[in-house]
Order: sequence, then structure tokens, then C-alpha cells
Amino acid sequence: MTDVRAICAIGLRGQLGLHGRMPWEGERARAFREDVARFFEITRGHVLLAGPRTIASVPEFAKAERTVAVIRSGEAPAEVLARYPGRVVFIGGGPAVWDAYAPFIRHWDVTRLPYDGDADRWFKPEWLTAGGA
Repeated sequence: MTDVRAICAIGLRGQLGLHGRMPWEGERARAFREDVARFFEITRGHVLLAGPRTIASVPEFAKAERTVAVIRSGEAPAEVLARYPGRVVFIGGGPAVWDAYAPFIRHWDVTRLPYDGDADRWFKPEWLTAGGA
């Protein structure tokens, strides 16, 4: 059975994205640096599935330490996940990806960062209870 998880960071009010990026991207404060390091530590050795924009932002060193694959909106999540039997699979991306994959995610790892600025994408609490079979 595939162990499907999500890992993400949100702002103080649930902010996820702004203009296709994380709204705090480029922040150098300790909390933001630690979150990035934690992401790479937790996903090391596992599978990371995400949309094209997210996967394009993964640095080369990280691609060598985990299985990284692009997922497309036309693919059925169950069929994609079936490619990784027995593996821990992290679903990255944003609202469109999590809308599709939430019914399969059994564990959410959410970090709340000290960001309270603008956003155009928000974390949806209903993802947490959408599935996890």
C-alpha cells in the first residue's frame, strides 16, 4: 500500500501562495530557512509528486535524494499513486493538486510560518478530512 502524505507551509491566516509562488519566498529569517531544510529532510528518500511549477523549483541536489515526478491534471490520482506501491509519497503543489489528491492523503504535515501578508491561494481545512484511506 502506498503511504500518501502532504507537507506544506502556511502563513498565519492560512496563506499558501501569491502569483504562483509562496508569498514568503526569499525570506531569510530563521523560521523560513528552517522550514525549507525540514522539507528536504522529511522528503529525503521518498517520492515527491507535484505539478510542473512546483517540480521546476526543486533544486538538482534534491532530485538526486528522492524520486521526483510531475503530475498532470488529466491523470487519475489513483493511477498515479499505483506507480509507487509500498513507498511514502508526498504530494506537493497547491490547491488544485490537493483538491484532487486529498482523498488519498492520510497524513498532513503543516508548518505555520510567521507570514501575515498578501496571498491569492489559501489552505482549505476540508483537505484534512477528505480521506486518508
